[in-house]
Amino acid sequence: MSAKQNRILIFGAGVIGSMYAIKLIEAGFDVTLFAHSNRFKSLRENGLQYKEKSTVRSIQVNVIDTLEKDDVYDFIFVTVRYDRSESALLALKDNQSKNIVTMTSNSIGFSSWLDIVGDRLLPAFPGFGGQIKDGVLHARFLPKIIVATAFGEINGVVTERIENLAKLFKTAKLPYVIKKDMQAYLITHSVSDIAMMSVLYSENKIIDKKTAGTRKTARKITVTFKAYLRAIQKARVSIDPPMLKMVHKFPNLFLDLFFMTWLRTKMVRDMMLPDYANNANNEIMQLSNDLMKFLSQNDIKSESLTKLTGNEN
Repeated sequence: MSAKQNRILIFGAGVIGSMYAIKLIEAGFDVTLFAHSNRFKSLRENGLQYKEKSTVRSIQVNVIDTLEKDDVYDFIFVTVRYDRSESALLALKDNQSKNIVTMTSNSIGFSSWLDIVGDRLLPAFPGFGGQIKDGVLHARFLPKIIVATAFGEINGVVTERIENLAKLFKTAKLPYVIKKDMQAYLITHSVSDIAMMSVLYSENKIIDKKTAGTRKTARKITVTFKAYLRAIQKARVSIDPPMLKMVHKFPNLFLDLFFMTWLRTKMVRDMMLPDYANNANNEIMQLSNDLMKFLSQNDIKSESLTKLTGNEN
C-alpha cells in the first residue's frame, strides 16, 4: 500500500489529531487537518508546532475549516472528545468518504453514531496523550504496550478495510492492535476514567494536587473503580484488557498505593489535572450518564452501584 495513494482527513486538531497528523505526514501520506477558529488560523500561519525534547519544531500541514460533500478521503479520523463526537459525525454525515474512524478515548456505545454515519463507522482508541500550550503540542509517550492504537469492526470481523488501516499504521510505524470487541475495550477504559474523575472532580472544580495524592483520595478511586468493573461485568461486558479482571482480587491497599503513586507523577500533576479541570468535565458527565443508562438497560440498578462505591472498605 503506497502512502501517496491514501488521502487522510483528521477531523479535530487537538492533541490526538495533531499527533496523528505529524506521524502520518512524516510517513508520506496525503494528510488534511480540519480545525476551527484560532486553531485553524494558527495552523495556517505557523504550521503544526510541536515540542521535541527542548526544541519547538514546525511541520506544514494542509488545513481546512469547511468540508465539502465530494471531498473524499480514504480514511477520516475523528479525533474529538466523547461529548463532541455526535456533532462531529453530523458534520460528516453527507460527506461521501466510506471509512470514518472514531479516535475517541471513551465511549459507552455506538448506536447513536451508527444512526448518523451507518456502516462507515470504524471505532478506534487513540494511542497518544499530552497537551497543547500556546499553540505548541507537548506530546506524552508511554510504553508501546500501553499506547498502541486499538481499532476493529463492531462485529469483530477482520475486513479488508481493517487490513488496509493496519497497513497504514505499519507504514507510519505506529503501534496498533486489532480488537474483536471494541465496545468492551472502550467501556472498560471509560469506567476507569469515570471512576477517577468522579473522585478528582468535586463541586465543579478539580481537587488540588496535594489532596489528589493522598491515601484517602486513592482509596475512593480504588473502591469506585472496583464497583464499576463489577457492574459492567454483570452487564456482560468483557473486561479488556483482560488483566483488569484481576483487580477484584487485589487487596485495596495494593491498589491504593498504585493510585497514590500514579497521582503523584509529574504527568498527572503538570498535565492531566490541569487539562481535565478545563476540558473534561462535560465529557465525564456525559459518559457517566450514558453508563448509567447502559447499566439500567442491562438491569443493573444505579442505586446498587452507589451503595458499592459508598460502603466498601
